[in-house]
Amino acid sequence: MSLRDFLERFRPAGTPGASATGVPADRAAERAAELQPALDRLTDVQREAARIRAAAEQRARALRQEASEEAERLLADARGRAPEVRRQAAEPLLREARREADALRAAGDRRASAIRERARERLPRLVDLAVADAMRAASGTAADP
Repeated sequence: MSLRDFLERFRPAGTPGASATGVPADRAAERAAELQPALDRLTDVQREAARIRAAAEQRARALRQEASEEAERLLADARGRAPEVRRQAAEPLLREARREADALRAAGDRRASAIRERARERLPRLVDLAVADAMRAASGTAADP
């Protein structure tokens, strides 16, 4: 018991003056009696809040587990699709590289064709020069410089 509660017992129960007999009021008991129903309801509310909190924590664990499993499924699916996605991403680049290779090949073919044509044009003259050199060598005359 606190000092205040102890001293509260010695307060007069009534108004000063005529003698009145009375019992000192127990304010602490009155407050406890007044507050007890509210505190009892508060205790029930606290229990309900604890139950709700526990259910929410359990649901949160379940949601985290489900999210983790879903993430694993998505990751596995992405890994499975990655080669096809890479192929599709590389396709335009490969198509462009093939076009460039075809253009280079066509340019090389045109150049080779031009060189063959010049060789055909020049070959008879070169053969004539080679035969003339061989004939001179065979006859013993020196070649013209």
